[in-house]
Amino acid sequence: MAQYLNQQNNPVRRGGSIPSHIVINRDRKSADRRLFYDYFAENPRYNDQMFRRRFRMGRSLFLRIVEKVEARDNYFMQRRDSVGRLGLSALQKITAVFRMLAYGCPADATDEYIKIGESTTIESLKRFCRAVVEEFVGEYLRSPNATDVARLLRIGKDRGFPGMLGSLDCMHWKWKNCPTSWAGQYAGRSGSPTIIVEAVADYDLWIWHAYFGLSGTNNDINVSEASHLFSNLTQGIAPPAHYVIQGK
Repeated sequence: MAQYLNQQNNPVRRGGSIPSHIVINRDRKSADRRLFYDYFAENPRYNDQMFRRRFRMGRSLFLRIVEKVEARDNYFMQRRDSVGRLGLSALQKITAVFRMLAYGCPADATDEYIKIGESTTIESLKRFCRAVVEEFVGEYLRSPNATDVARLLRIGKDRGFPGMLGSLDCMHWKWKNCPTSWAGQYAGRSGSPTIIVEAVADYDLWIWHAYFGLSGTNNDINVSEASHLFSNLTQGIAPPAHYVIQGK
């Protein structure tokens, strides 16, 4: 009894920076080296086809994203801790993020191969999404300018669709992990919670408009009425475009 009371009054102190957290020697350096030789070395263990299947994109595109995200947010830069040990590399953090985005796996599932903690994975995911939006939204998710309009009209004409800028459509995505309290707001005719997505894409899959998150039972018409896609057009704001009607 005396020993029990002593343990209650004097709890064991863990060595982590947060009280009661257990320190795990994950050997991050070895995991970083293994990841590099598996996928990013000059002659990697896994070829380009396997890389594309596991990362959902080519190696060159992935490395470009890593470079841009690391430059945008120094959280992804590899640094030494207070005792001089190297921390997680940008490749480790962003690979963990891609495993979550590509496969929908939980944050702690990336620990076994990449050797990264659950809280670090979640923080990396949040910062990665923010950095990608800040870095690429102006280049990819933007309305067409005058040059884009001319190019899209020319391509549409060559393919038998004169005057076409892109393909507008809506689709329902099943919301598997929708909170129970919100399920009724997002349940449509299928009975399952879904999120409707409105997007405009051109022939090479440049998605220059996306709108989603509207609750309730929706179809293409009321989603288009709620989105901002045609708001500028209703105010007479549009990129200049040259066209010919009946030879004029």
